Amino acid sequence: MGIYRIQPVKHALFSTVFILMFSGQVRAQRPDIKYEVEAQVIGTTNDVVPFWMRSNQFGSIPLSGASAGFIGRAYKEYQNSKKIDWGFGFEGRANAGKGSNLQLITAYAKVKLGVFQFKAGRTKDVMGLNGDTLLSSGNFSVSGNAAGVPKLDISIPEYYRIPVFNGLFSFKGNFVHGWLGRTQILDSISPTSKITYYINDTRPKSYFHQKSLYIRLGKADWRLKLYGGFNHQVFWGNEQAAYGSNFKLSPAETFFHVVTGKGYGTKGVPTSKIGNQLGSIDFGAEYDFDAVKVMLYRQTFYDVGALSKLGNIADGLNGISVENRKYKDQTNGFAWKKILLELFYSKDQAGYPWSTFTKSGDEDYYNNFYYVNGWSYNSLGLGNPFITPRHDARSGQAIKKADYFINNRVIALHTGLTGSFNNWNFMTKLSYSWNYGTFGTSIYGSSTGHIRNPQTTNIFQPVEQFSFYLEGTKPLKNGYSAGFSTAIDQGKLLNNSLGLMLKLKKQFQ
Repeated sequence: MGIYRIQPVKHALFSTVFILMFSGQVRAQRPDIKYEVEAQVIGTTNDVVPFWMRSNQFGSIPLSGASAGFIGRAYKEYQNSKKIDWGFGFEGRANAGKGSNLQLITAYAKVKLGVFQFKAGRTKDVMGLNGDTLLSSGNFSVSGNAAGVPKLDISIPEYYRIPVFNGLFSFKGNFVHGWLGRTQILDSISPTSKITYYINDTRPKSYFHQKSLYIRLGKADWRLKLYGGFNHQVFWGNEQAAYGSNFKLSPAETFFHVVTGKGYGTKGVPTSKIGNQLGSIDFGAEYDFDAVKVMLYRQTFYDVGALSKLGNIADGLNGISVENRKYKDQTNGFAWKKILLELFYSKDQAGYPWSTFTKSGDEDYYNNFYYVNGWSYNSLGLGNPFITPRHDARSGQAIKKADYFINNRVIALHTGLTGSFNNWNFMTKLSYSWNYGTFGTSIYGSSTGHIRNPQTTNIFQPVEQFSFYLEGTKPLKNGYSAGFSTAIDQGKLLNNSLGLMLKLKKQFQ
């Protein structure tokens, strides 16, 4: 009887301890999933969405005119203390106005294993070295202008400090295989036949390759840090569809040529790199002054081969960013957080008669004779939005029929600023550009090797363009925040327009 009386007490005590431990374990292991819902009311003039209201938005773009937008997000980020962790993200947008559409902005899963990350799906990623992704006019290679290409990505996403030389060297990089879906390509390619039509209903699938490597020089306690690296992107696939039996490489051999950038040619196949290849070689320097942190950077572009001879070395994205290390959010009065200044220059392209000779001729950034829509995805340019696709430009300008991007010779000054004013957080962008079309619509004409096609008609008339953007956000109670954004375009490249957006967001978990 004594044992019988004591046993329930022991059992109850054990159960209580077990339940407390288990509930604590559940609380500790419960995924920290966050949710957001956002409602927007938008109005734009002239049936156009202004430049900075649609550019570098990862494809999350409202309808023109009067419309409403609804956004839903769910995501889980890593816990910094964990060496092994997982996460995911989802963002979708619904627009309703003159028409309606649904946009899948992100949908991905990711796993962290030490310094490595494995990621699959559509993500908000950019590629290139700059002072601030949010404020920048946009990287040359991938700026976040279009929605992300669905992909598998293995990377070291943050700089890993090598445990030799007292941590002097750090590096990061990635390797990607992505799926572009069905793309419009030339129906056939031959150096002697005239190309007159394209693959449409039977368009074959194309792929996306990307890799990068960036190195940082500087110990953890150094004020000065130096950066350098490169990125390489390729649209590829469809080679058999274009060349037929003349193309002799196996799929594995084709992929090797894509990754290494090695040229290929044989009878009936003119020697060239496979696919549409481009990227940038980047350098930067950062100095910590305690009160502010300053970063200088440059992206040097390559597309069809002129950079190997420094033929287009004048072209590049040059910038400086200054970060206020003493900034605090939501202060009374005015406080600045970061300011960025950039010069985007793409006018040279090794395309002048006096430029360094290259077999490939002028770079003709983002256009490609094989991929009809050039360096774009779902009708949006993947790179810097100052390079203008045909459908965004004013009608009436000179256009080369084969070009998807009709303005890629650009000089642009751009500035961005973030901070707070009377408990409102704000971001603003201001850009002014001089636009010169392409070499194919210039008096110099497009070029390939020694072949040049000077123009006397169909000449792009140089035009200037001003674009402005301002957004503000104010946190409210219970996870709510209210905000607005406004943008304006004035000039001769784009249709003049004004836009205003009001938004209300709720965060919870």
